[in-house]
Amino acid sequence: MNILSIVLIVLVIVLAIAFIFYAQNVRKNHHDAESLFSEAENKANEITAQAKREADTLKKEAQTFQKEAQLTLKEEEQKQRREIENEFKQERKELKETEQRLTQREEVLDRKDDTLTKKERNLDSKEENLGKKTDTLNKREQELSNIEEKKQQELEHISQLSMNDARDIILSETRDGLTKEMAQMIRASEEKATAEADKRAKNIISLAIQRVSSDSVAEQTVSVVNLPDDGMKGRIIGREGRNIRTFEALTGIDVIIDDTPEAVVLSGFDPIRREIARMTLEQLVQDGRIHPARIEELVEKNRKALDHKMREYGEQAAFEVGAHNLHPDLMKIMGRLHFRTSYGQNVLDHSVEVASIAGNLAAELGENVSLAKRAGFLHDIGKALDHEVEGSHVEIGTELARKYKENPVVINTIASHHNDTEPNSVIAVLVAAADALSAARPGARRESIENYIKRLRDLENISTSFDGVESAFALQAGREVRVMVKPDKLTDDQIVILARDVKNRIESEMDYPGNIKVTVIRETRAIDYAK
Repeated sequence: MNILSIVLIVLVIVLAIAFIFYAQNVRKNHHDAESLFSEAENKANEITAQAKREADTLKKEAQTFQKEAQLTLKEEEQKQRREIENEFKQERKELKETEQRLTQREEVLDRKDDTLTKKERNLDSKEENLGKKTDTLNKREQELSNIEEKKQQELEHISQLSMNDARDIILSETRDGLTKEMAQMIRASEEKATAEADKRAKNIISLAIQRVSSDSVAEQTVSVVNLPDDGMKGRIIGREGRNIRTFEALTGIDVIIDDTPEAVVLSGFDPIRREIARMTLEQLVQDGRIHPARIEELVEKNRKALDHKMREYGEQAAFEVGAHNLHPDLMKIMGRLHFRTSYGQNVLDHSVEVASIAGNLAAELGENVSLAKRAGFLHDIGKALDHEVEGSHVEIGTELARKYKENPVVINTIASHHNDTEPNSVIAVLVAAADALSAARPGARRESIENYIKRLRDLENISTSFDGVESAFALQAGREVRVMVKPDKLTDDQIVILARDVKNRIESEMDYPGNIKVTVIRETRAIDYAK
């Protein structure tokens, strides 16, 4: 519009100039047209003045337009500056949150360090007290030895017999008092009782196993999430890795994005966190809105949903084994075991299976079936929290049972099912046997039969490689090894050192789950037959 106005003005000026020239020519030729020329000249001057005024107006408009353009550029610059400042603020916020999490972890480590320091002091104190008690016992033992020696001297003096002579007389009288018939009856009774007990035990175990059937589940430490296309990987990573960093920080799971087409791998040893991460990522991919705020929202939502789902799993399992009056918190904790596996065996299914086997065994022996099922169901509850609480799953499970005031038989069963403490009831022994049966039955665990046999063979070979060892036997699916030594080669003190050496060799040369109990047996037998 402005250019058109300028062109019109120029045309007017050109016409005015042409008109002036025309008037001049007319004036030269016609003297009587002087008045007309004067009038035309005035008109031309007016047109020229008007053109100058319009030119000034256009110049002012051009200046105004230039100012408006400068203002627009300034506003755009300010807008971009605000966007950059907002991004910097978001980065600073993320860095501050990361710093807070590191501070919290540092505080947790400090508390753990204080706890370990206290435990160390308590152990030092107990060791000092034990040393004092040991010195006291040694003194008393020495005093008793002196008193016994004095008594023996007095008895020898009174009876006029030495200790060896008295022993020979007593042995001679005892040997003469035993008859051949009594020895045969005792031997026959022992053989009959052993055979009957062995047959009865095999029958009970076979009946219990026949009534149980369950599938095995492969153990996993990774989850794979399928993507609609490879372009989604870039959106998951986000600008400068913002999305993937937020996702890993909130879930505690590593996101592995490699060349695998249309797939992302979630890696982590905590099955609960890995399941939350899988659910969140699948929803993000389906929704398409991937940014830190949305990630945080979905992680919290799925965490609550998984808590509800774990409670349902625990309630269903408790209903299956008949533990209807179980505390709701214990049901939720048991539900966590649905996402925990041990050598490919689902721990919640394993707990239900152990409860069923223990109930069948208790029914055959006339024990409390419901109490046996309850104890078998809860025996591995500590595995649900061993990623979050210090201690073995036996210690954690025992503390949980005490906290929720479970039956003392259940508490002792949890504490003794790996022989950490002595069982004080028949049900505790039955649950330990059911646990071994459930874990060792074919198909229950992922470990192949070749690897299983190789592990047992290596365990026995390591144990028999030491001098003085007569034989070694791997028991309880490789959880215990019993070493038989030659009594004439090793003393009681030496077998303690041997047990430690075997333990060290097993730790350094073998890979195995849990603990392996090393039992060294030294036995001297004197055998004779009465005919």
